[in-house]
Amino acid sequence: MIALLSRDMKLAMRAGGGFGLGLAFFLIVTVLVPFGVGPESGLLSKIAPGILWLGALLACLLSLDRILALDWEDGSLDLLATSPLPMEAVVSVKALAHWITTGLPLTLAAPLFGLLLSLPEAGYKWLVISLILGTPALSVIGTFGAALTVGLKRGGLLLSLLVLPLYVPTLIFGAELARRGAVGLETTTPMLMLAGITAGTIALLPFASALVLRVNLR
Repeated sequence: MIALLSRDMKLAMRAGGGFGLGLAFFLIVTVLVPFGVGPESGLLSKIAPGILWLGALLACLLSLDRILALDWEDGSLDLLATSPLPMEAVVSVKALAHWITTGLPLTLAAPLFGLLLSLPEAGYKWLVISLILGTPALSVIGTFGAALTVGLKRGGLLLSLLVLPLYVPTLIFGAELARRGAVGLETTTPMLMLAGITAGTIALLPFASALVLRVNLR
């Protein structure tokens, strides 16, 4: 499993669509927002948690089609399906590799980008906490979407359309947790909901992804 994780991380770095592209997209979204809504710091500070969460979510979408597409193209997915390693473990490792190369860099960069949006000082800690709790769910859900569309030509758009509705609960509670933390409100409820969503996706979706992959490989 460690060898597979290392291989997937190297592929993410070399094949494009990894953390560099995601960070660049995240930065562009953050920079463009003040041009669209105006430079007023009071307004920017109010919308900063939601904008940062939306930017991180969209940045994750950029690399989802790479999770399984490269293995499908070179035949590695067939070898993994016949290996002693369970398919559930394979998709879990791929989701972990995606989070390490995409979700984790976005989480670490978010406070820096928050400066551009006048994020309140109290909001930085909660922004990072919300992204740490929520971005693993984005990677696991994205892996499920990648399993559904693997092998389809130009399946990237279809993948985005399938995954975006599933991202909505994570976006709602993640942004709400960051917003409440920024203004000093109670954060227990959105934090528990966000953690519950992430725990549920990690527990259930690898089995669904493995089932879909077995059907697609027949």
